[in-house]
Amino acid sequence: MAQGGWAVQRILLVLLTAFAIFGQSVNHDLGYDDTPMLPGLPFHVHDPQRPHPPVVTPGAQAGGAPSDAIVLFDGKDLSQWQSQGRGSWKVADGYLQVVPGAGDLATKQKFGDVQLHVEWAAPVEIRGNSQNRGNSGIFLQGRYEVQVLDSYQNPTYADGQAGALYGQWPPLANATRKPGEWQSYDIVFEAPKFEAGKLVKPAYATVFLNGVLLHNRQVLMGATVHRQLAQYAAQPAEDSLVLQDHQQPVRYRNIWIRRLAVYDRPEK
Repeated sequence: MAQGGWAVQRILLVLLTAFAIFGQSVNHDLGYDDTPMLPGLPFHVHDPQRPHPPVVTPGAQAGGAPSDAIVLFDGKDLSQWQSQGRGSWKVADGYLQVVPGAGDLATKQKFGDVQLHVEWAAPVEIRGNSQNRGNSGIFLQGRYEVQVLDSYQNPTYADGQAGALYGQWPPLANATRKPGEWQSYDIVFEAPKFEAGKLVKPAYATVFLNGVLLHNRQVLMGATVHRQLAQYAAQPAEDSLVLQDHQQPVRYRNIWIRRLAVYDRPEK
């Protein structure tokens, strides 16, 4: 073989060796930039430039507030709340209790899309039936009610029992505990969106009661009303969470909320 041929072979060998070494040294632990683009997003599949979610430390115990939550009631005081009536609710032994006739209680802070955790208990002593037994309510943005009711062996209309999106959607299950026992709601609420006073996206709610799914991103028909058809009206992007005084001494505890920020997902 001519000397020039050996030289070409030598160059090719060096290049192949360099490519092999380079290929072995590339670290894909943080992703790839040669993969297809994700539909509707400015990112590749496994894109190393895609923003990472923030670190959130979960509560030390089940139902405990994570590190990025706003604790609305920790069993001590009502500093996060304001009365919408003339009276004040009772705070004792780590819980908050409706004082019949005191009026609703609203958060001082206002919220849009949220994750909410609330624990509640109907009175131990059973008085009344149907809607007159352990009745209260949790109003997202002061408008959209998740019903609180003693629904343990207490027949009432389906869209009014515990866990109902009141007057609109019955829960998928009746997962209530006995009167006096603590119950827990975990709620994901997506606020409605308006443009120029017109609805462009309705509200959605996902609700768990005592770990049982009651609503899976259920669309809301509008603001809660009694014996009428719900409908939307233009509203602020954020508003208060409200606990209802329905004239019965329902108790609440361990209330916390997280603002939900979606950083790179297209609007649905």
